[in-house]
Amino acid sequence: MRRVRRLAQARRFGRARRFATAVAAAALLLTGSACTADQRPDDGSGVVRLRFQSLAWQQESVDANKQLVAEWNAAHPDIQVDYVQGSWDSVHDQLLTSFEGGEAPDLVHDASDDLADFAYGGYLADLRPLLSVRLRADIPAESWRTTTFGDGVYGVPFLQEPRMIMANRKLLADAGVRVPTAEQPWSWEEFRSVAKDLTKMMGGGRYAVAWPLKEPVSVSLNLGLSAGGRLFHRGADDKVTLRFEDADAVVPGTIRAMVGTDRTASPATLGSGGSDTLPGFFGGRYAMVPLGFSYRQQIVQQAPEGFDWTVLPAPAGAGGLAQGVSPQTLSIAADSPHKKEAAAFLEFFLQPRNTVRLALGDWMLPTSTTALADPALHTPEFGWATGAAVAQALRPAPAQSVRGYPEWKDKVATPAFQEYYSGAIGTEELRRRLVTDGNRVLARYQRD
Repeated sequence: MRRVRRLAQARRFGRARRFATAVAAAALLLTGSACTADQRPDDGSGVVRLRFQSLAWQQESVDANKQLVAEWNAAHPDIQVDYVQGSWDSVHDQLLTSFEGGEAPDLVHDASDDLADFAYGGYLADLRPLLSVRLRADIPAESWRTTTFGDGVYGVPFLQEPRMIMANRKLLADAGVRVPTAEQPWSWEEFRSVAKDLTKMMGGGRYAVAWPLKEPVSVSLNLGLSAGGRLFHRGADDKVTLRFEDADAVVPGTIRAMVGTDRTASPATLGSGGSDTLPGFFGGRYAMVPLGFSYRQQIVQQAPEGFDWTVLPAPAGAGGLAQGVSPQTLSIAADSPHKKEAAAFLEFFLQPRNTVRLALGDWMLPTSTTALADPALHTPEFGWATGAAVAQALRPAPAQSVRGYPEWKDKVATPAFQEYYSGAIGTEELRRRLVTDGNRVLARYQRD
């Protein structure tokens, strides 16, 4: 809620600032001393300088980003890109401050689920007239939906991360369970049954599964697509309402049953982040951990010598292997005086061969169909091939473009799911909170 209030207040200040800027510009025009944004020199040398704020944080990813910037700069002496290091931990508030202060980077790295307020607030450029036919055609329509708000496209979705199951291969073999593939995944019912067999075989207070649910909303909603759940429904009037139907209850109900009824999933990890579960995974306390695809890098770096692990697809239901994702995105600031040059850099940066380098550096999957076909992303080593097979089923996160989602998530959904998974409330109370309380929140953002 604090972030929502800050955003509303910042927009009011922003409108006042833009009005004052327009008045000042008009005064300068009357005196004949004004120049347009596209004519404004950067440093008097005639060289266009662009600032690119990257959120890459893994060393391989940082190196790949910096190398591509260096290659561009070497080939384009008249358009130079300055690499600026940002942080996922503070990007929303940092960008909001820089947008309102007129100091935003020309090129913005973010995630699609963080773009809605910036897009609707007028802080990001509509990329439709700036991007080439090649780039637009190479990324599937499902991915473009994650960065489409209203009639505009406000980011290029370029990397995505499905949630997979990291599994101890030896423990699965010892239990004699069927190992799933992307072609023949477990159903949610079979996953629950396999967890019972594993837990029984492991014994000694160990669990088949560790569910890291520090962010319970995104896990529940994104995996819920595999069971046919949607939760958010857009009507003919373009307004969104919440409905918690039987399909929406499949994934949360399975997780709750594994924790509270079957005792095949550890209750201790419900408030944990993904990294917190890795020591127990390496130590054999958990046989399986559902994690984002990029966690494979941490496993490779941190696992003890000889640790035998594999990557499995998440369970499937009525929706098949579908799951929601919020891709990483690249946008151009609306206030950038050099949008065409920024778009030219994006075209270079996101060429398929370069996108493959970025995907390998971040241990993620590209949205580009050409890049995804690269043999480097289809090797069995570290589960690349399994992830690439799942990529075809990825869909926009259910709440991707819903106005008011951050407030609903923080004030309503997160505490409701936390209490549900801990056993403090039942399914009907979860439904009431998500829907009744949630629709009150969304209604405030959708008033005419």
